[in-house]
Amino acid sequence: MTELHQAAAAGDFDQVEEILGQNKCNPNQRDIDWSYKTPLHWAAAKGHTETVRILIDHGARPCLRTEHGWTPAHFAAESGRLAVLRLLHSLHAPIDKEDCCGDKPARIAEIYGHQDCVRFLKKAEIECQAYRKVAAQKGISLDDTDEDWAEQGKENEENRISKSNIQTLYSENHHSSLTMFEEPVCDRGQQHTDGAVVAAAYKEMKNHI
Repeated sequence: MTELHQAAAAGDFDQVEEILGQNKCNPNQRDIDWSYKTPLHWAAAKGHTETVRILIDHGARPCLRTEHGWTPAHFAAESGRLAVLRLLHSLHAPIDKEDCCGDKPARIAEIYGHQDCVRFLKKAEIECQAYRKVAAQKGISLDDTDEDWAEQGKENEENRISKSNIQTLYSENHHSSLTMFEEPVCDRGQQHTDGAVVAAAYKEMKNHI
């Protein structure tokens, strides 16, 4: 955790301003020990509205996500920080993004019982989508995507699919080998196992080893 992370979490506006003014810390620095939170995540979670504002004014990106896909809006929603959510929305920050579980900030606010935040976010989501559409039509580039997180998610999905395919292949081969040891099912009324069939199965198994 950097000095800026600590100041943002504590809501120490003067120190945050000093650090940013002297370019002592990157406002988008991720803290690997705290799920890749940025100073903005901390300020939003703690409800430090003015700290959120000055961080964004100095280049903090409200689209950046933690390892679980949470934006600053998710943290503000979890803590019921309506003022922070209003500020983020006024600055056209993405407040309608889904996390790794498919939950938007509105859903997080609902889970934690912050109904005032839920009502605001439901309306804000519509406005956010409309603004994004207009911006696209006008060719305005919006900073609402965390490229690193998206790329990591793509890699994780590819690894998951690869692992699943390997497990499926192993399961099929393992099942195939096991069936070679199984005693053939006797026809109805048959009292004894056909030795020739067992021998053939064993020979087939040997060929696969």
